Amino acid sequence: MLYCISRPFSEMLRILGEIDVKYVEIIDEGPHSLNEERIREIRRIAYERDLEISVHSPFVNIDIASVSYQIRQTSLKRLKKSILLSGELNSPIWVFHPGLKNEASQLYSDVNWEMNLKSVRELLAFAKQHDVRITIENGLVTLPFLLNTVEDFDRFYEALGEDELGLTLDVGHAHVNGQIFEFINRYAGKIVHTHLHDNHGACDEHLGVGKGNINWARVIQAFNEINYRGALIIESEKDVEYSLKKVRSLIQTLR
Repeated sequence: MLYCISRPFSEMLRILGEIDVKYVEIIDEGPHSLNEERIREIRRIAYERDLEISVHSPFVNIDIASVSYQIRQTSLKRLKKSILLSGELNSPIWVFHPGLKNEASQLYSDVNWEMNLKSVRELLAFAKQHDVRITIENGLVTLPFLLNTVEDFDRFYEALGEDELGLTLDVGHAHVNGQIFEFINRYAGKIVHTHLHDNHGACDEHLGVGKGNINWARVIQAFNEINYRGALIIESEKDVEYSLKKVRSLIQTLR
């Protein structure tokens, strides 16, 4: 629920109790950072309304690829706490961002890449231990993420050697990278979760679906063709009701 992340947690709970959807993604960040009490409140509403709640990991000042041991370990500690809380929420999916490139990569070739791999393996092992399914989200080329393009993920999955880590496809990010359909076609078997928001192809605007220049009819059709059965999460910062109507209309039309 990115569009209400700046609002009080109580307001987010109110919206959660009213919004007409089946799947919702909670962001464990800022004013909506999770704790035991908040998990109980969310779980109560989810039970009453028969909602499935995915969890987006914290991302502010988080870098699992940092060459600084202290920064990396602090990041992993925060993420592991989020995984545990996601497990208490019985969340079907926990989404996290890849690590970042920084000046260290210019001095020591691939050091951030190796730290990212090491951290992902650690998160996978921890999540398996606590029976939580985690997925990694594609970044975008206008920011220093290590994993942005199809080619990045080809290299990543080959190096990881791990079949259980699914992909959360952020369609808006993939559009900025010019690779929406390359991702869908290449990783049909890996995509388990999806973020939907629009832009004009130059930067990450998080517009309502249909407010940018993404070909949404083609996107929904592509998901139909790969028999995608995961959630379609609206991640627009505004025009959320408009986005829901747009996506529902396309699904009905293309069914």
